[in-house]
Amino acid sequence: MSIVVVGTIGYDTIETQTDKAVEALGGSATYFALAARFFGPVSLVAAVGTDFKPEHRELFTERNIDLRGLEYREGLTFRWHGRYHEDMNRRDTLNLALNVFADFSPKLLPDQSRADYLFLANISPELQTAVLDQMANPKVVAADTMNHWIENSRAQLIKMLRRIDILTLNDEEARMLSGEQNLVKAGRAILKMGPKTALVKRGEYGVLQFSEEGMFAVPAYPLEDVHDPTGAGDTFAGAFMGYVARGGKLSERVRRTAVVYGSVLASYVVERFSVQRILELGWDEIEGRYRAFLELTDSHHPRWTSP
Repeated sequence: MSIVVVGTIGYDTIETQTDKAVEALGGSATYFALAARFFGPVSLVAAVGTDFKPEHRELFTERNIDLRGLEYREGLTFRWHGRYHEDMNRRDTLNLALNVFADFSPKLLPDQSRADYLFLANISPELQTAVLDQMANPKVVAADTMNHWIENSRAQLIKMLRRIDILTLNDEEARMLSGEQNLVKAGRAILKMGPKTALVKRGEYGVLQFSEEGMFAVPAYPLEDVHDPTGAGDTFAGAFMGYVARGGKLSERVRRTAVVYGSVLASYVVERFSVQRILELGWDEIEGRYRAFLELTDSHHPRWTSP
């Protein structure tokens, strides 16, 4: 049930209204893998430069994340610099340097090509398609996208969507991709493009899941302090895919539970900068917040309905 993730590992400089982190470990594949590994084996495919720190490699290997697909290339590792507004659902990208990722062409190992579960993180639809072409017969394929690809690589993205099972994107991207302003209409329109499931991330307002079985809405876990939303979406996707892989099939029951676990892991990662919080996280904490999450959303919980 190994999960293969193809995406970025990078160094982020993050500014909020109250604090700043410089050259913190980040990247879509980083957050995804650190969340998914709680549920099963993860194999990571990415490129880093000669400046990638040995202690960050150890951070993955200590958590049994397979790095045989990590390619070291001459040059600098991917960099992103962003600044969050007071409303942390909004941010500005101040600088983005692809560096060694600019001409990276992922090559899967034979056992990775035979994996049952594949997550194509936020990379170009052309790269996502190239990875898909290397897969033998995956059970579940999920992909992430963003406004840049919707605007500039739409034809390739639409073609790729016919080949995947799950698409994750935020509410603005869902509207842009579908042409619908209403999110319910947007979600249903995206399903007609090919994916069996559309996961629309809405920041502090939670997640809307669309599937053939219907719609499922989950709030974000309420927190008093959000320090850094960076990576929350990829963390959500990692936990979601991890639970789906552990469940072994993409049933509606598995999907809905996976959405809750994804929301739980995402709620932890935003409590600290970068990956600090998820690195110190234990399964007991995850299960505790999972139970608290269910109680939070269950109007018929025995705690409230018992005489």
